[in-house]
Amino acid sequence: MLSIITAIYNLRDMNRLYYESLKKYTYHPFELIIIDNGSTDGSLEYFESKPDVIVIKNDGNYSYPYCQNIGIKHAKYDMLIFMNNDIVVSKHWDKHALSIMQEHNLDIATCVATDRIETDEATYKSRKRWKRIRIPLLSMFGSRYWNLNLMQNLMYGNWETFTENRLAQFGNKIRLGISGSNVLLTRKGLETIGLWDERIQAADFDIFMRTRKRFIEVGDIQPAQLLLGVYLHHYCRLTMKQKYPPFKDGANIISINQKWDKIEAQNLVKDSGLFL
Repeated sequence: MLSIITAIYNLRDMNRLYYESLKKYTYHPFELIIIDNGSTDGSLEYFESKPDVIVIKNDGNYSYPYCQNIGIKHAKYDMLIFMNNDIVVSKHWDKHALSIMQEHNLDIATCVATDRIETDEATYKSRKRWKRIRIPLLSMFGSRYWNLNLMQNLMYGNWETFTENRLAQFGNKIRLGISGSNVLLTRKGLETIGLWDERIQAADFDIFMRTRKRFIEVGDIQPAQLLLGVYLHHYCRLTMKQKYPPFKDGANIISINQKWDKIEAQNLVKDSGLFL
């Protein structure tokens, strides 16, 4: 079984789309743990109305890694999945992802998404296409449920056909890297690398560098890998349009460059398609 952990602040229609896609397309039984950072648009009440959702209410808006660690405390299962709420999953995404992770002996991986796929060139084209669709429609109609569906349909046509074709094309292939919109981490992997660093808002980037450094120095965990055949749609920067209250833990946050030496970081991200 899976423990899916997601932090939210508003975006009710996106939260509805996210939840519906999980229910429709997830193969394995799962628990969904929602960390609410003070939503005011009905998002909290939406998830509280779902008997199969565990809702944790923060007393304000907290940083991404802080929320992930709260979710871990409540998670029951050995496969931890950290997901943004602006995601739509594909059919049996979890079944395919876990199979690939097992084949390659991975404890940490991410499904590819709109903002990171198989090559730097393909990623650039995907981001550019999504930007052309997202910006005008979002500015005209906002994040309404029907508009979110329209944007996705314009991007891919038939969603199931698109993702099935990608799976057929890339199968079980992997590539060094990470897409911060989703992170799959086994309990064993968590015990190896430890909790999310609550000082780093760019926590996915930090997780990637921690796993690669440990792989080089100790060798007891593989660095984070992209699962090229398993595709999720990420409504990139949709959440950036929200006017968030200041982080209640903001005084603790440092930049990635304050933690990582620049030369060491450049060596760790080499060949990953990531950059400082």
